[in-house]
Amino acid sequence: MADVQAVVFDIGNVLIEWQPERFFDSVIGPDRRAAMFAAIDLHGINDAVDRGSNFRDTIHAAAEANPDWRAEVLMWHDRWIDMASPAIDHSVRLLRALRANGVPVFALTNFGIQTFQIAEPVYPFLSEFDRRYISGHMAVIKPDPEIYAMVEDDCGLDPATLLFADDRIDNITAAAARGWQTHLFTHPQGWADRLVAAGLLSESQAR
Repeated sequence: MADVQAVVFDIGNVLIEWQPERFFDSVIGPDRRAAMFAAIDLHGINDAVDRGSNFRDTIHAAAEANPDWRAEVLMWHDRWIDMASPAIDHSVRLLRALRANGVPVFALTNFGIQTFQIAEPVYPFLSEFDRRYISGHMAVIKPDPEIYAMVEDDCGLDPATLLFADDRIDNITAAAARGWQTHLFTHPQGWADRLVAAGLLSESQAR
């Protein structure tokens, strides 16, 4: 295994919990939430935002197109930060420990332009990366191979020296196909163990 020259973090469900279904379960109840998600492809609509479409315009258009769910769909815009919470504190500590050790740390995330602007003041660690690859600004989302190629071209590092953590297997598979080292994130302790195994953090630093 090649030495790691940079560690690449996904953000949603790696550094910040992203659970829209959980949010709507708490607000409108599981049955109504299930009916809404069956009726409207909310994650597909969110993908458009992550590709760079205007957040407010996209969600408001979806609300007007689905009058039976208008109020609920507007929550995707008006209460978005409640869906993108809380921070995963152990992962944030790992990010900061890597930086303290002089390890370059990048973000590669499916995130809208405006939603990232909403999140950044709430989560100050989002400004702490050495490089940030935000899909909304790149007009392409994971797992499209193009987004990984764009990262490689920008950072100039050998793909084999990038260690990437993401919670989605399709995103991990796409990165691995380009030669990246990968970690399927399920819990911060597993990610901590991987960073220790790679020689990037000590056991005490990875707590």
